[in-house]
Amino acid sequence: MGTTTKKRRKAVVSQAECVACGCCVKVCPLAAIQVVKGIAAQVDREKCVGCGRCARECPATVITLEEAAV
Repeated sequence: MGTTTKKRRKAVVSQAECVACGCCVKVCPLAAIQVVKGIAAQVDREKCVGCGRCARECPATVITLEEAAV
C-alpha cells in the first residue's frame, strides 16, 4: 500500500499585518497562540487543531487556516 499524507488545517498569522491586539489569544481553546514581544501573534503549530476560532475573531482578518501535512 502507498503512503498517504494526512492534511490538517492550521492557523497562520500574517506577521506583517498583525497588530498584536490579543483577540485570538483569548479565544483559542488550546492556548496555541501567543503575542510575541508585543509585535505579532504567533501560532504553535503543534498545539493548533485548526478550529478557526482565532480567524473568526481577528478584527484585522490577518489569520487564515491553511492545509499542513501531518
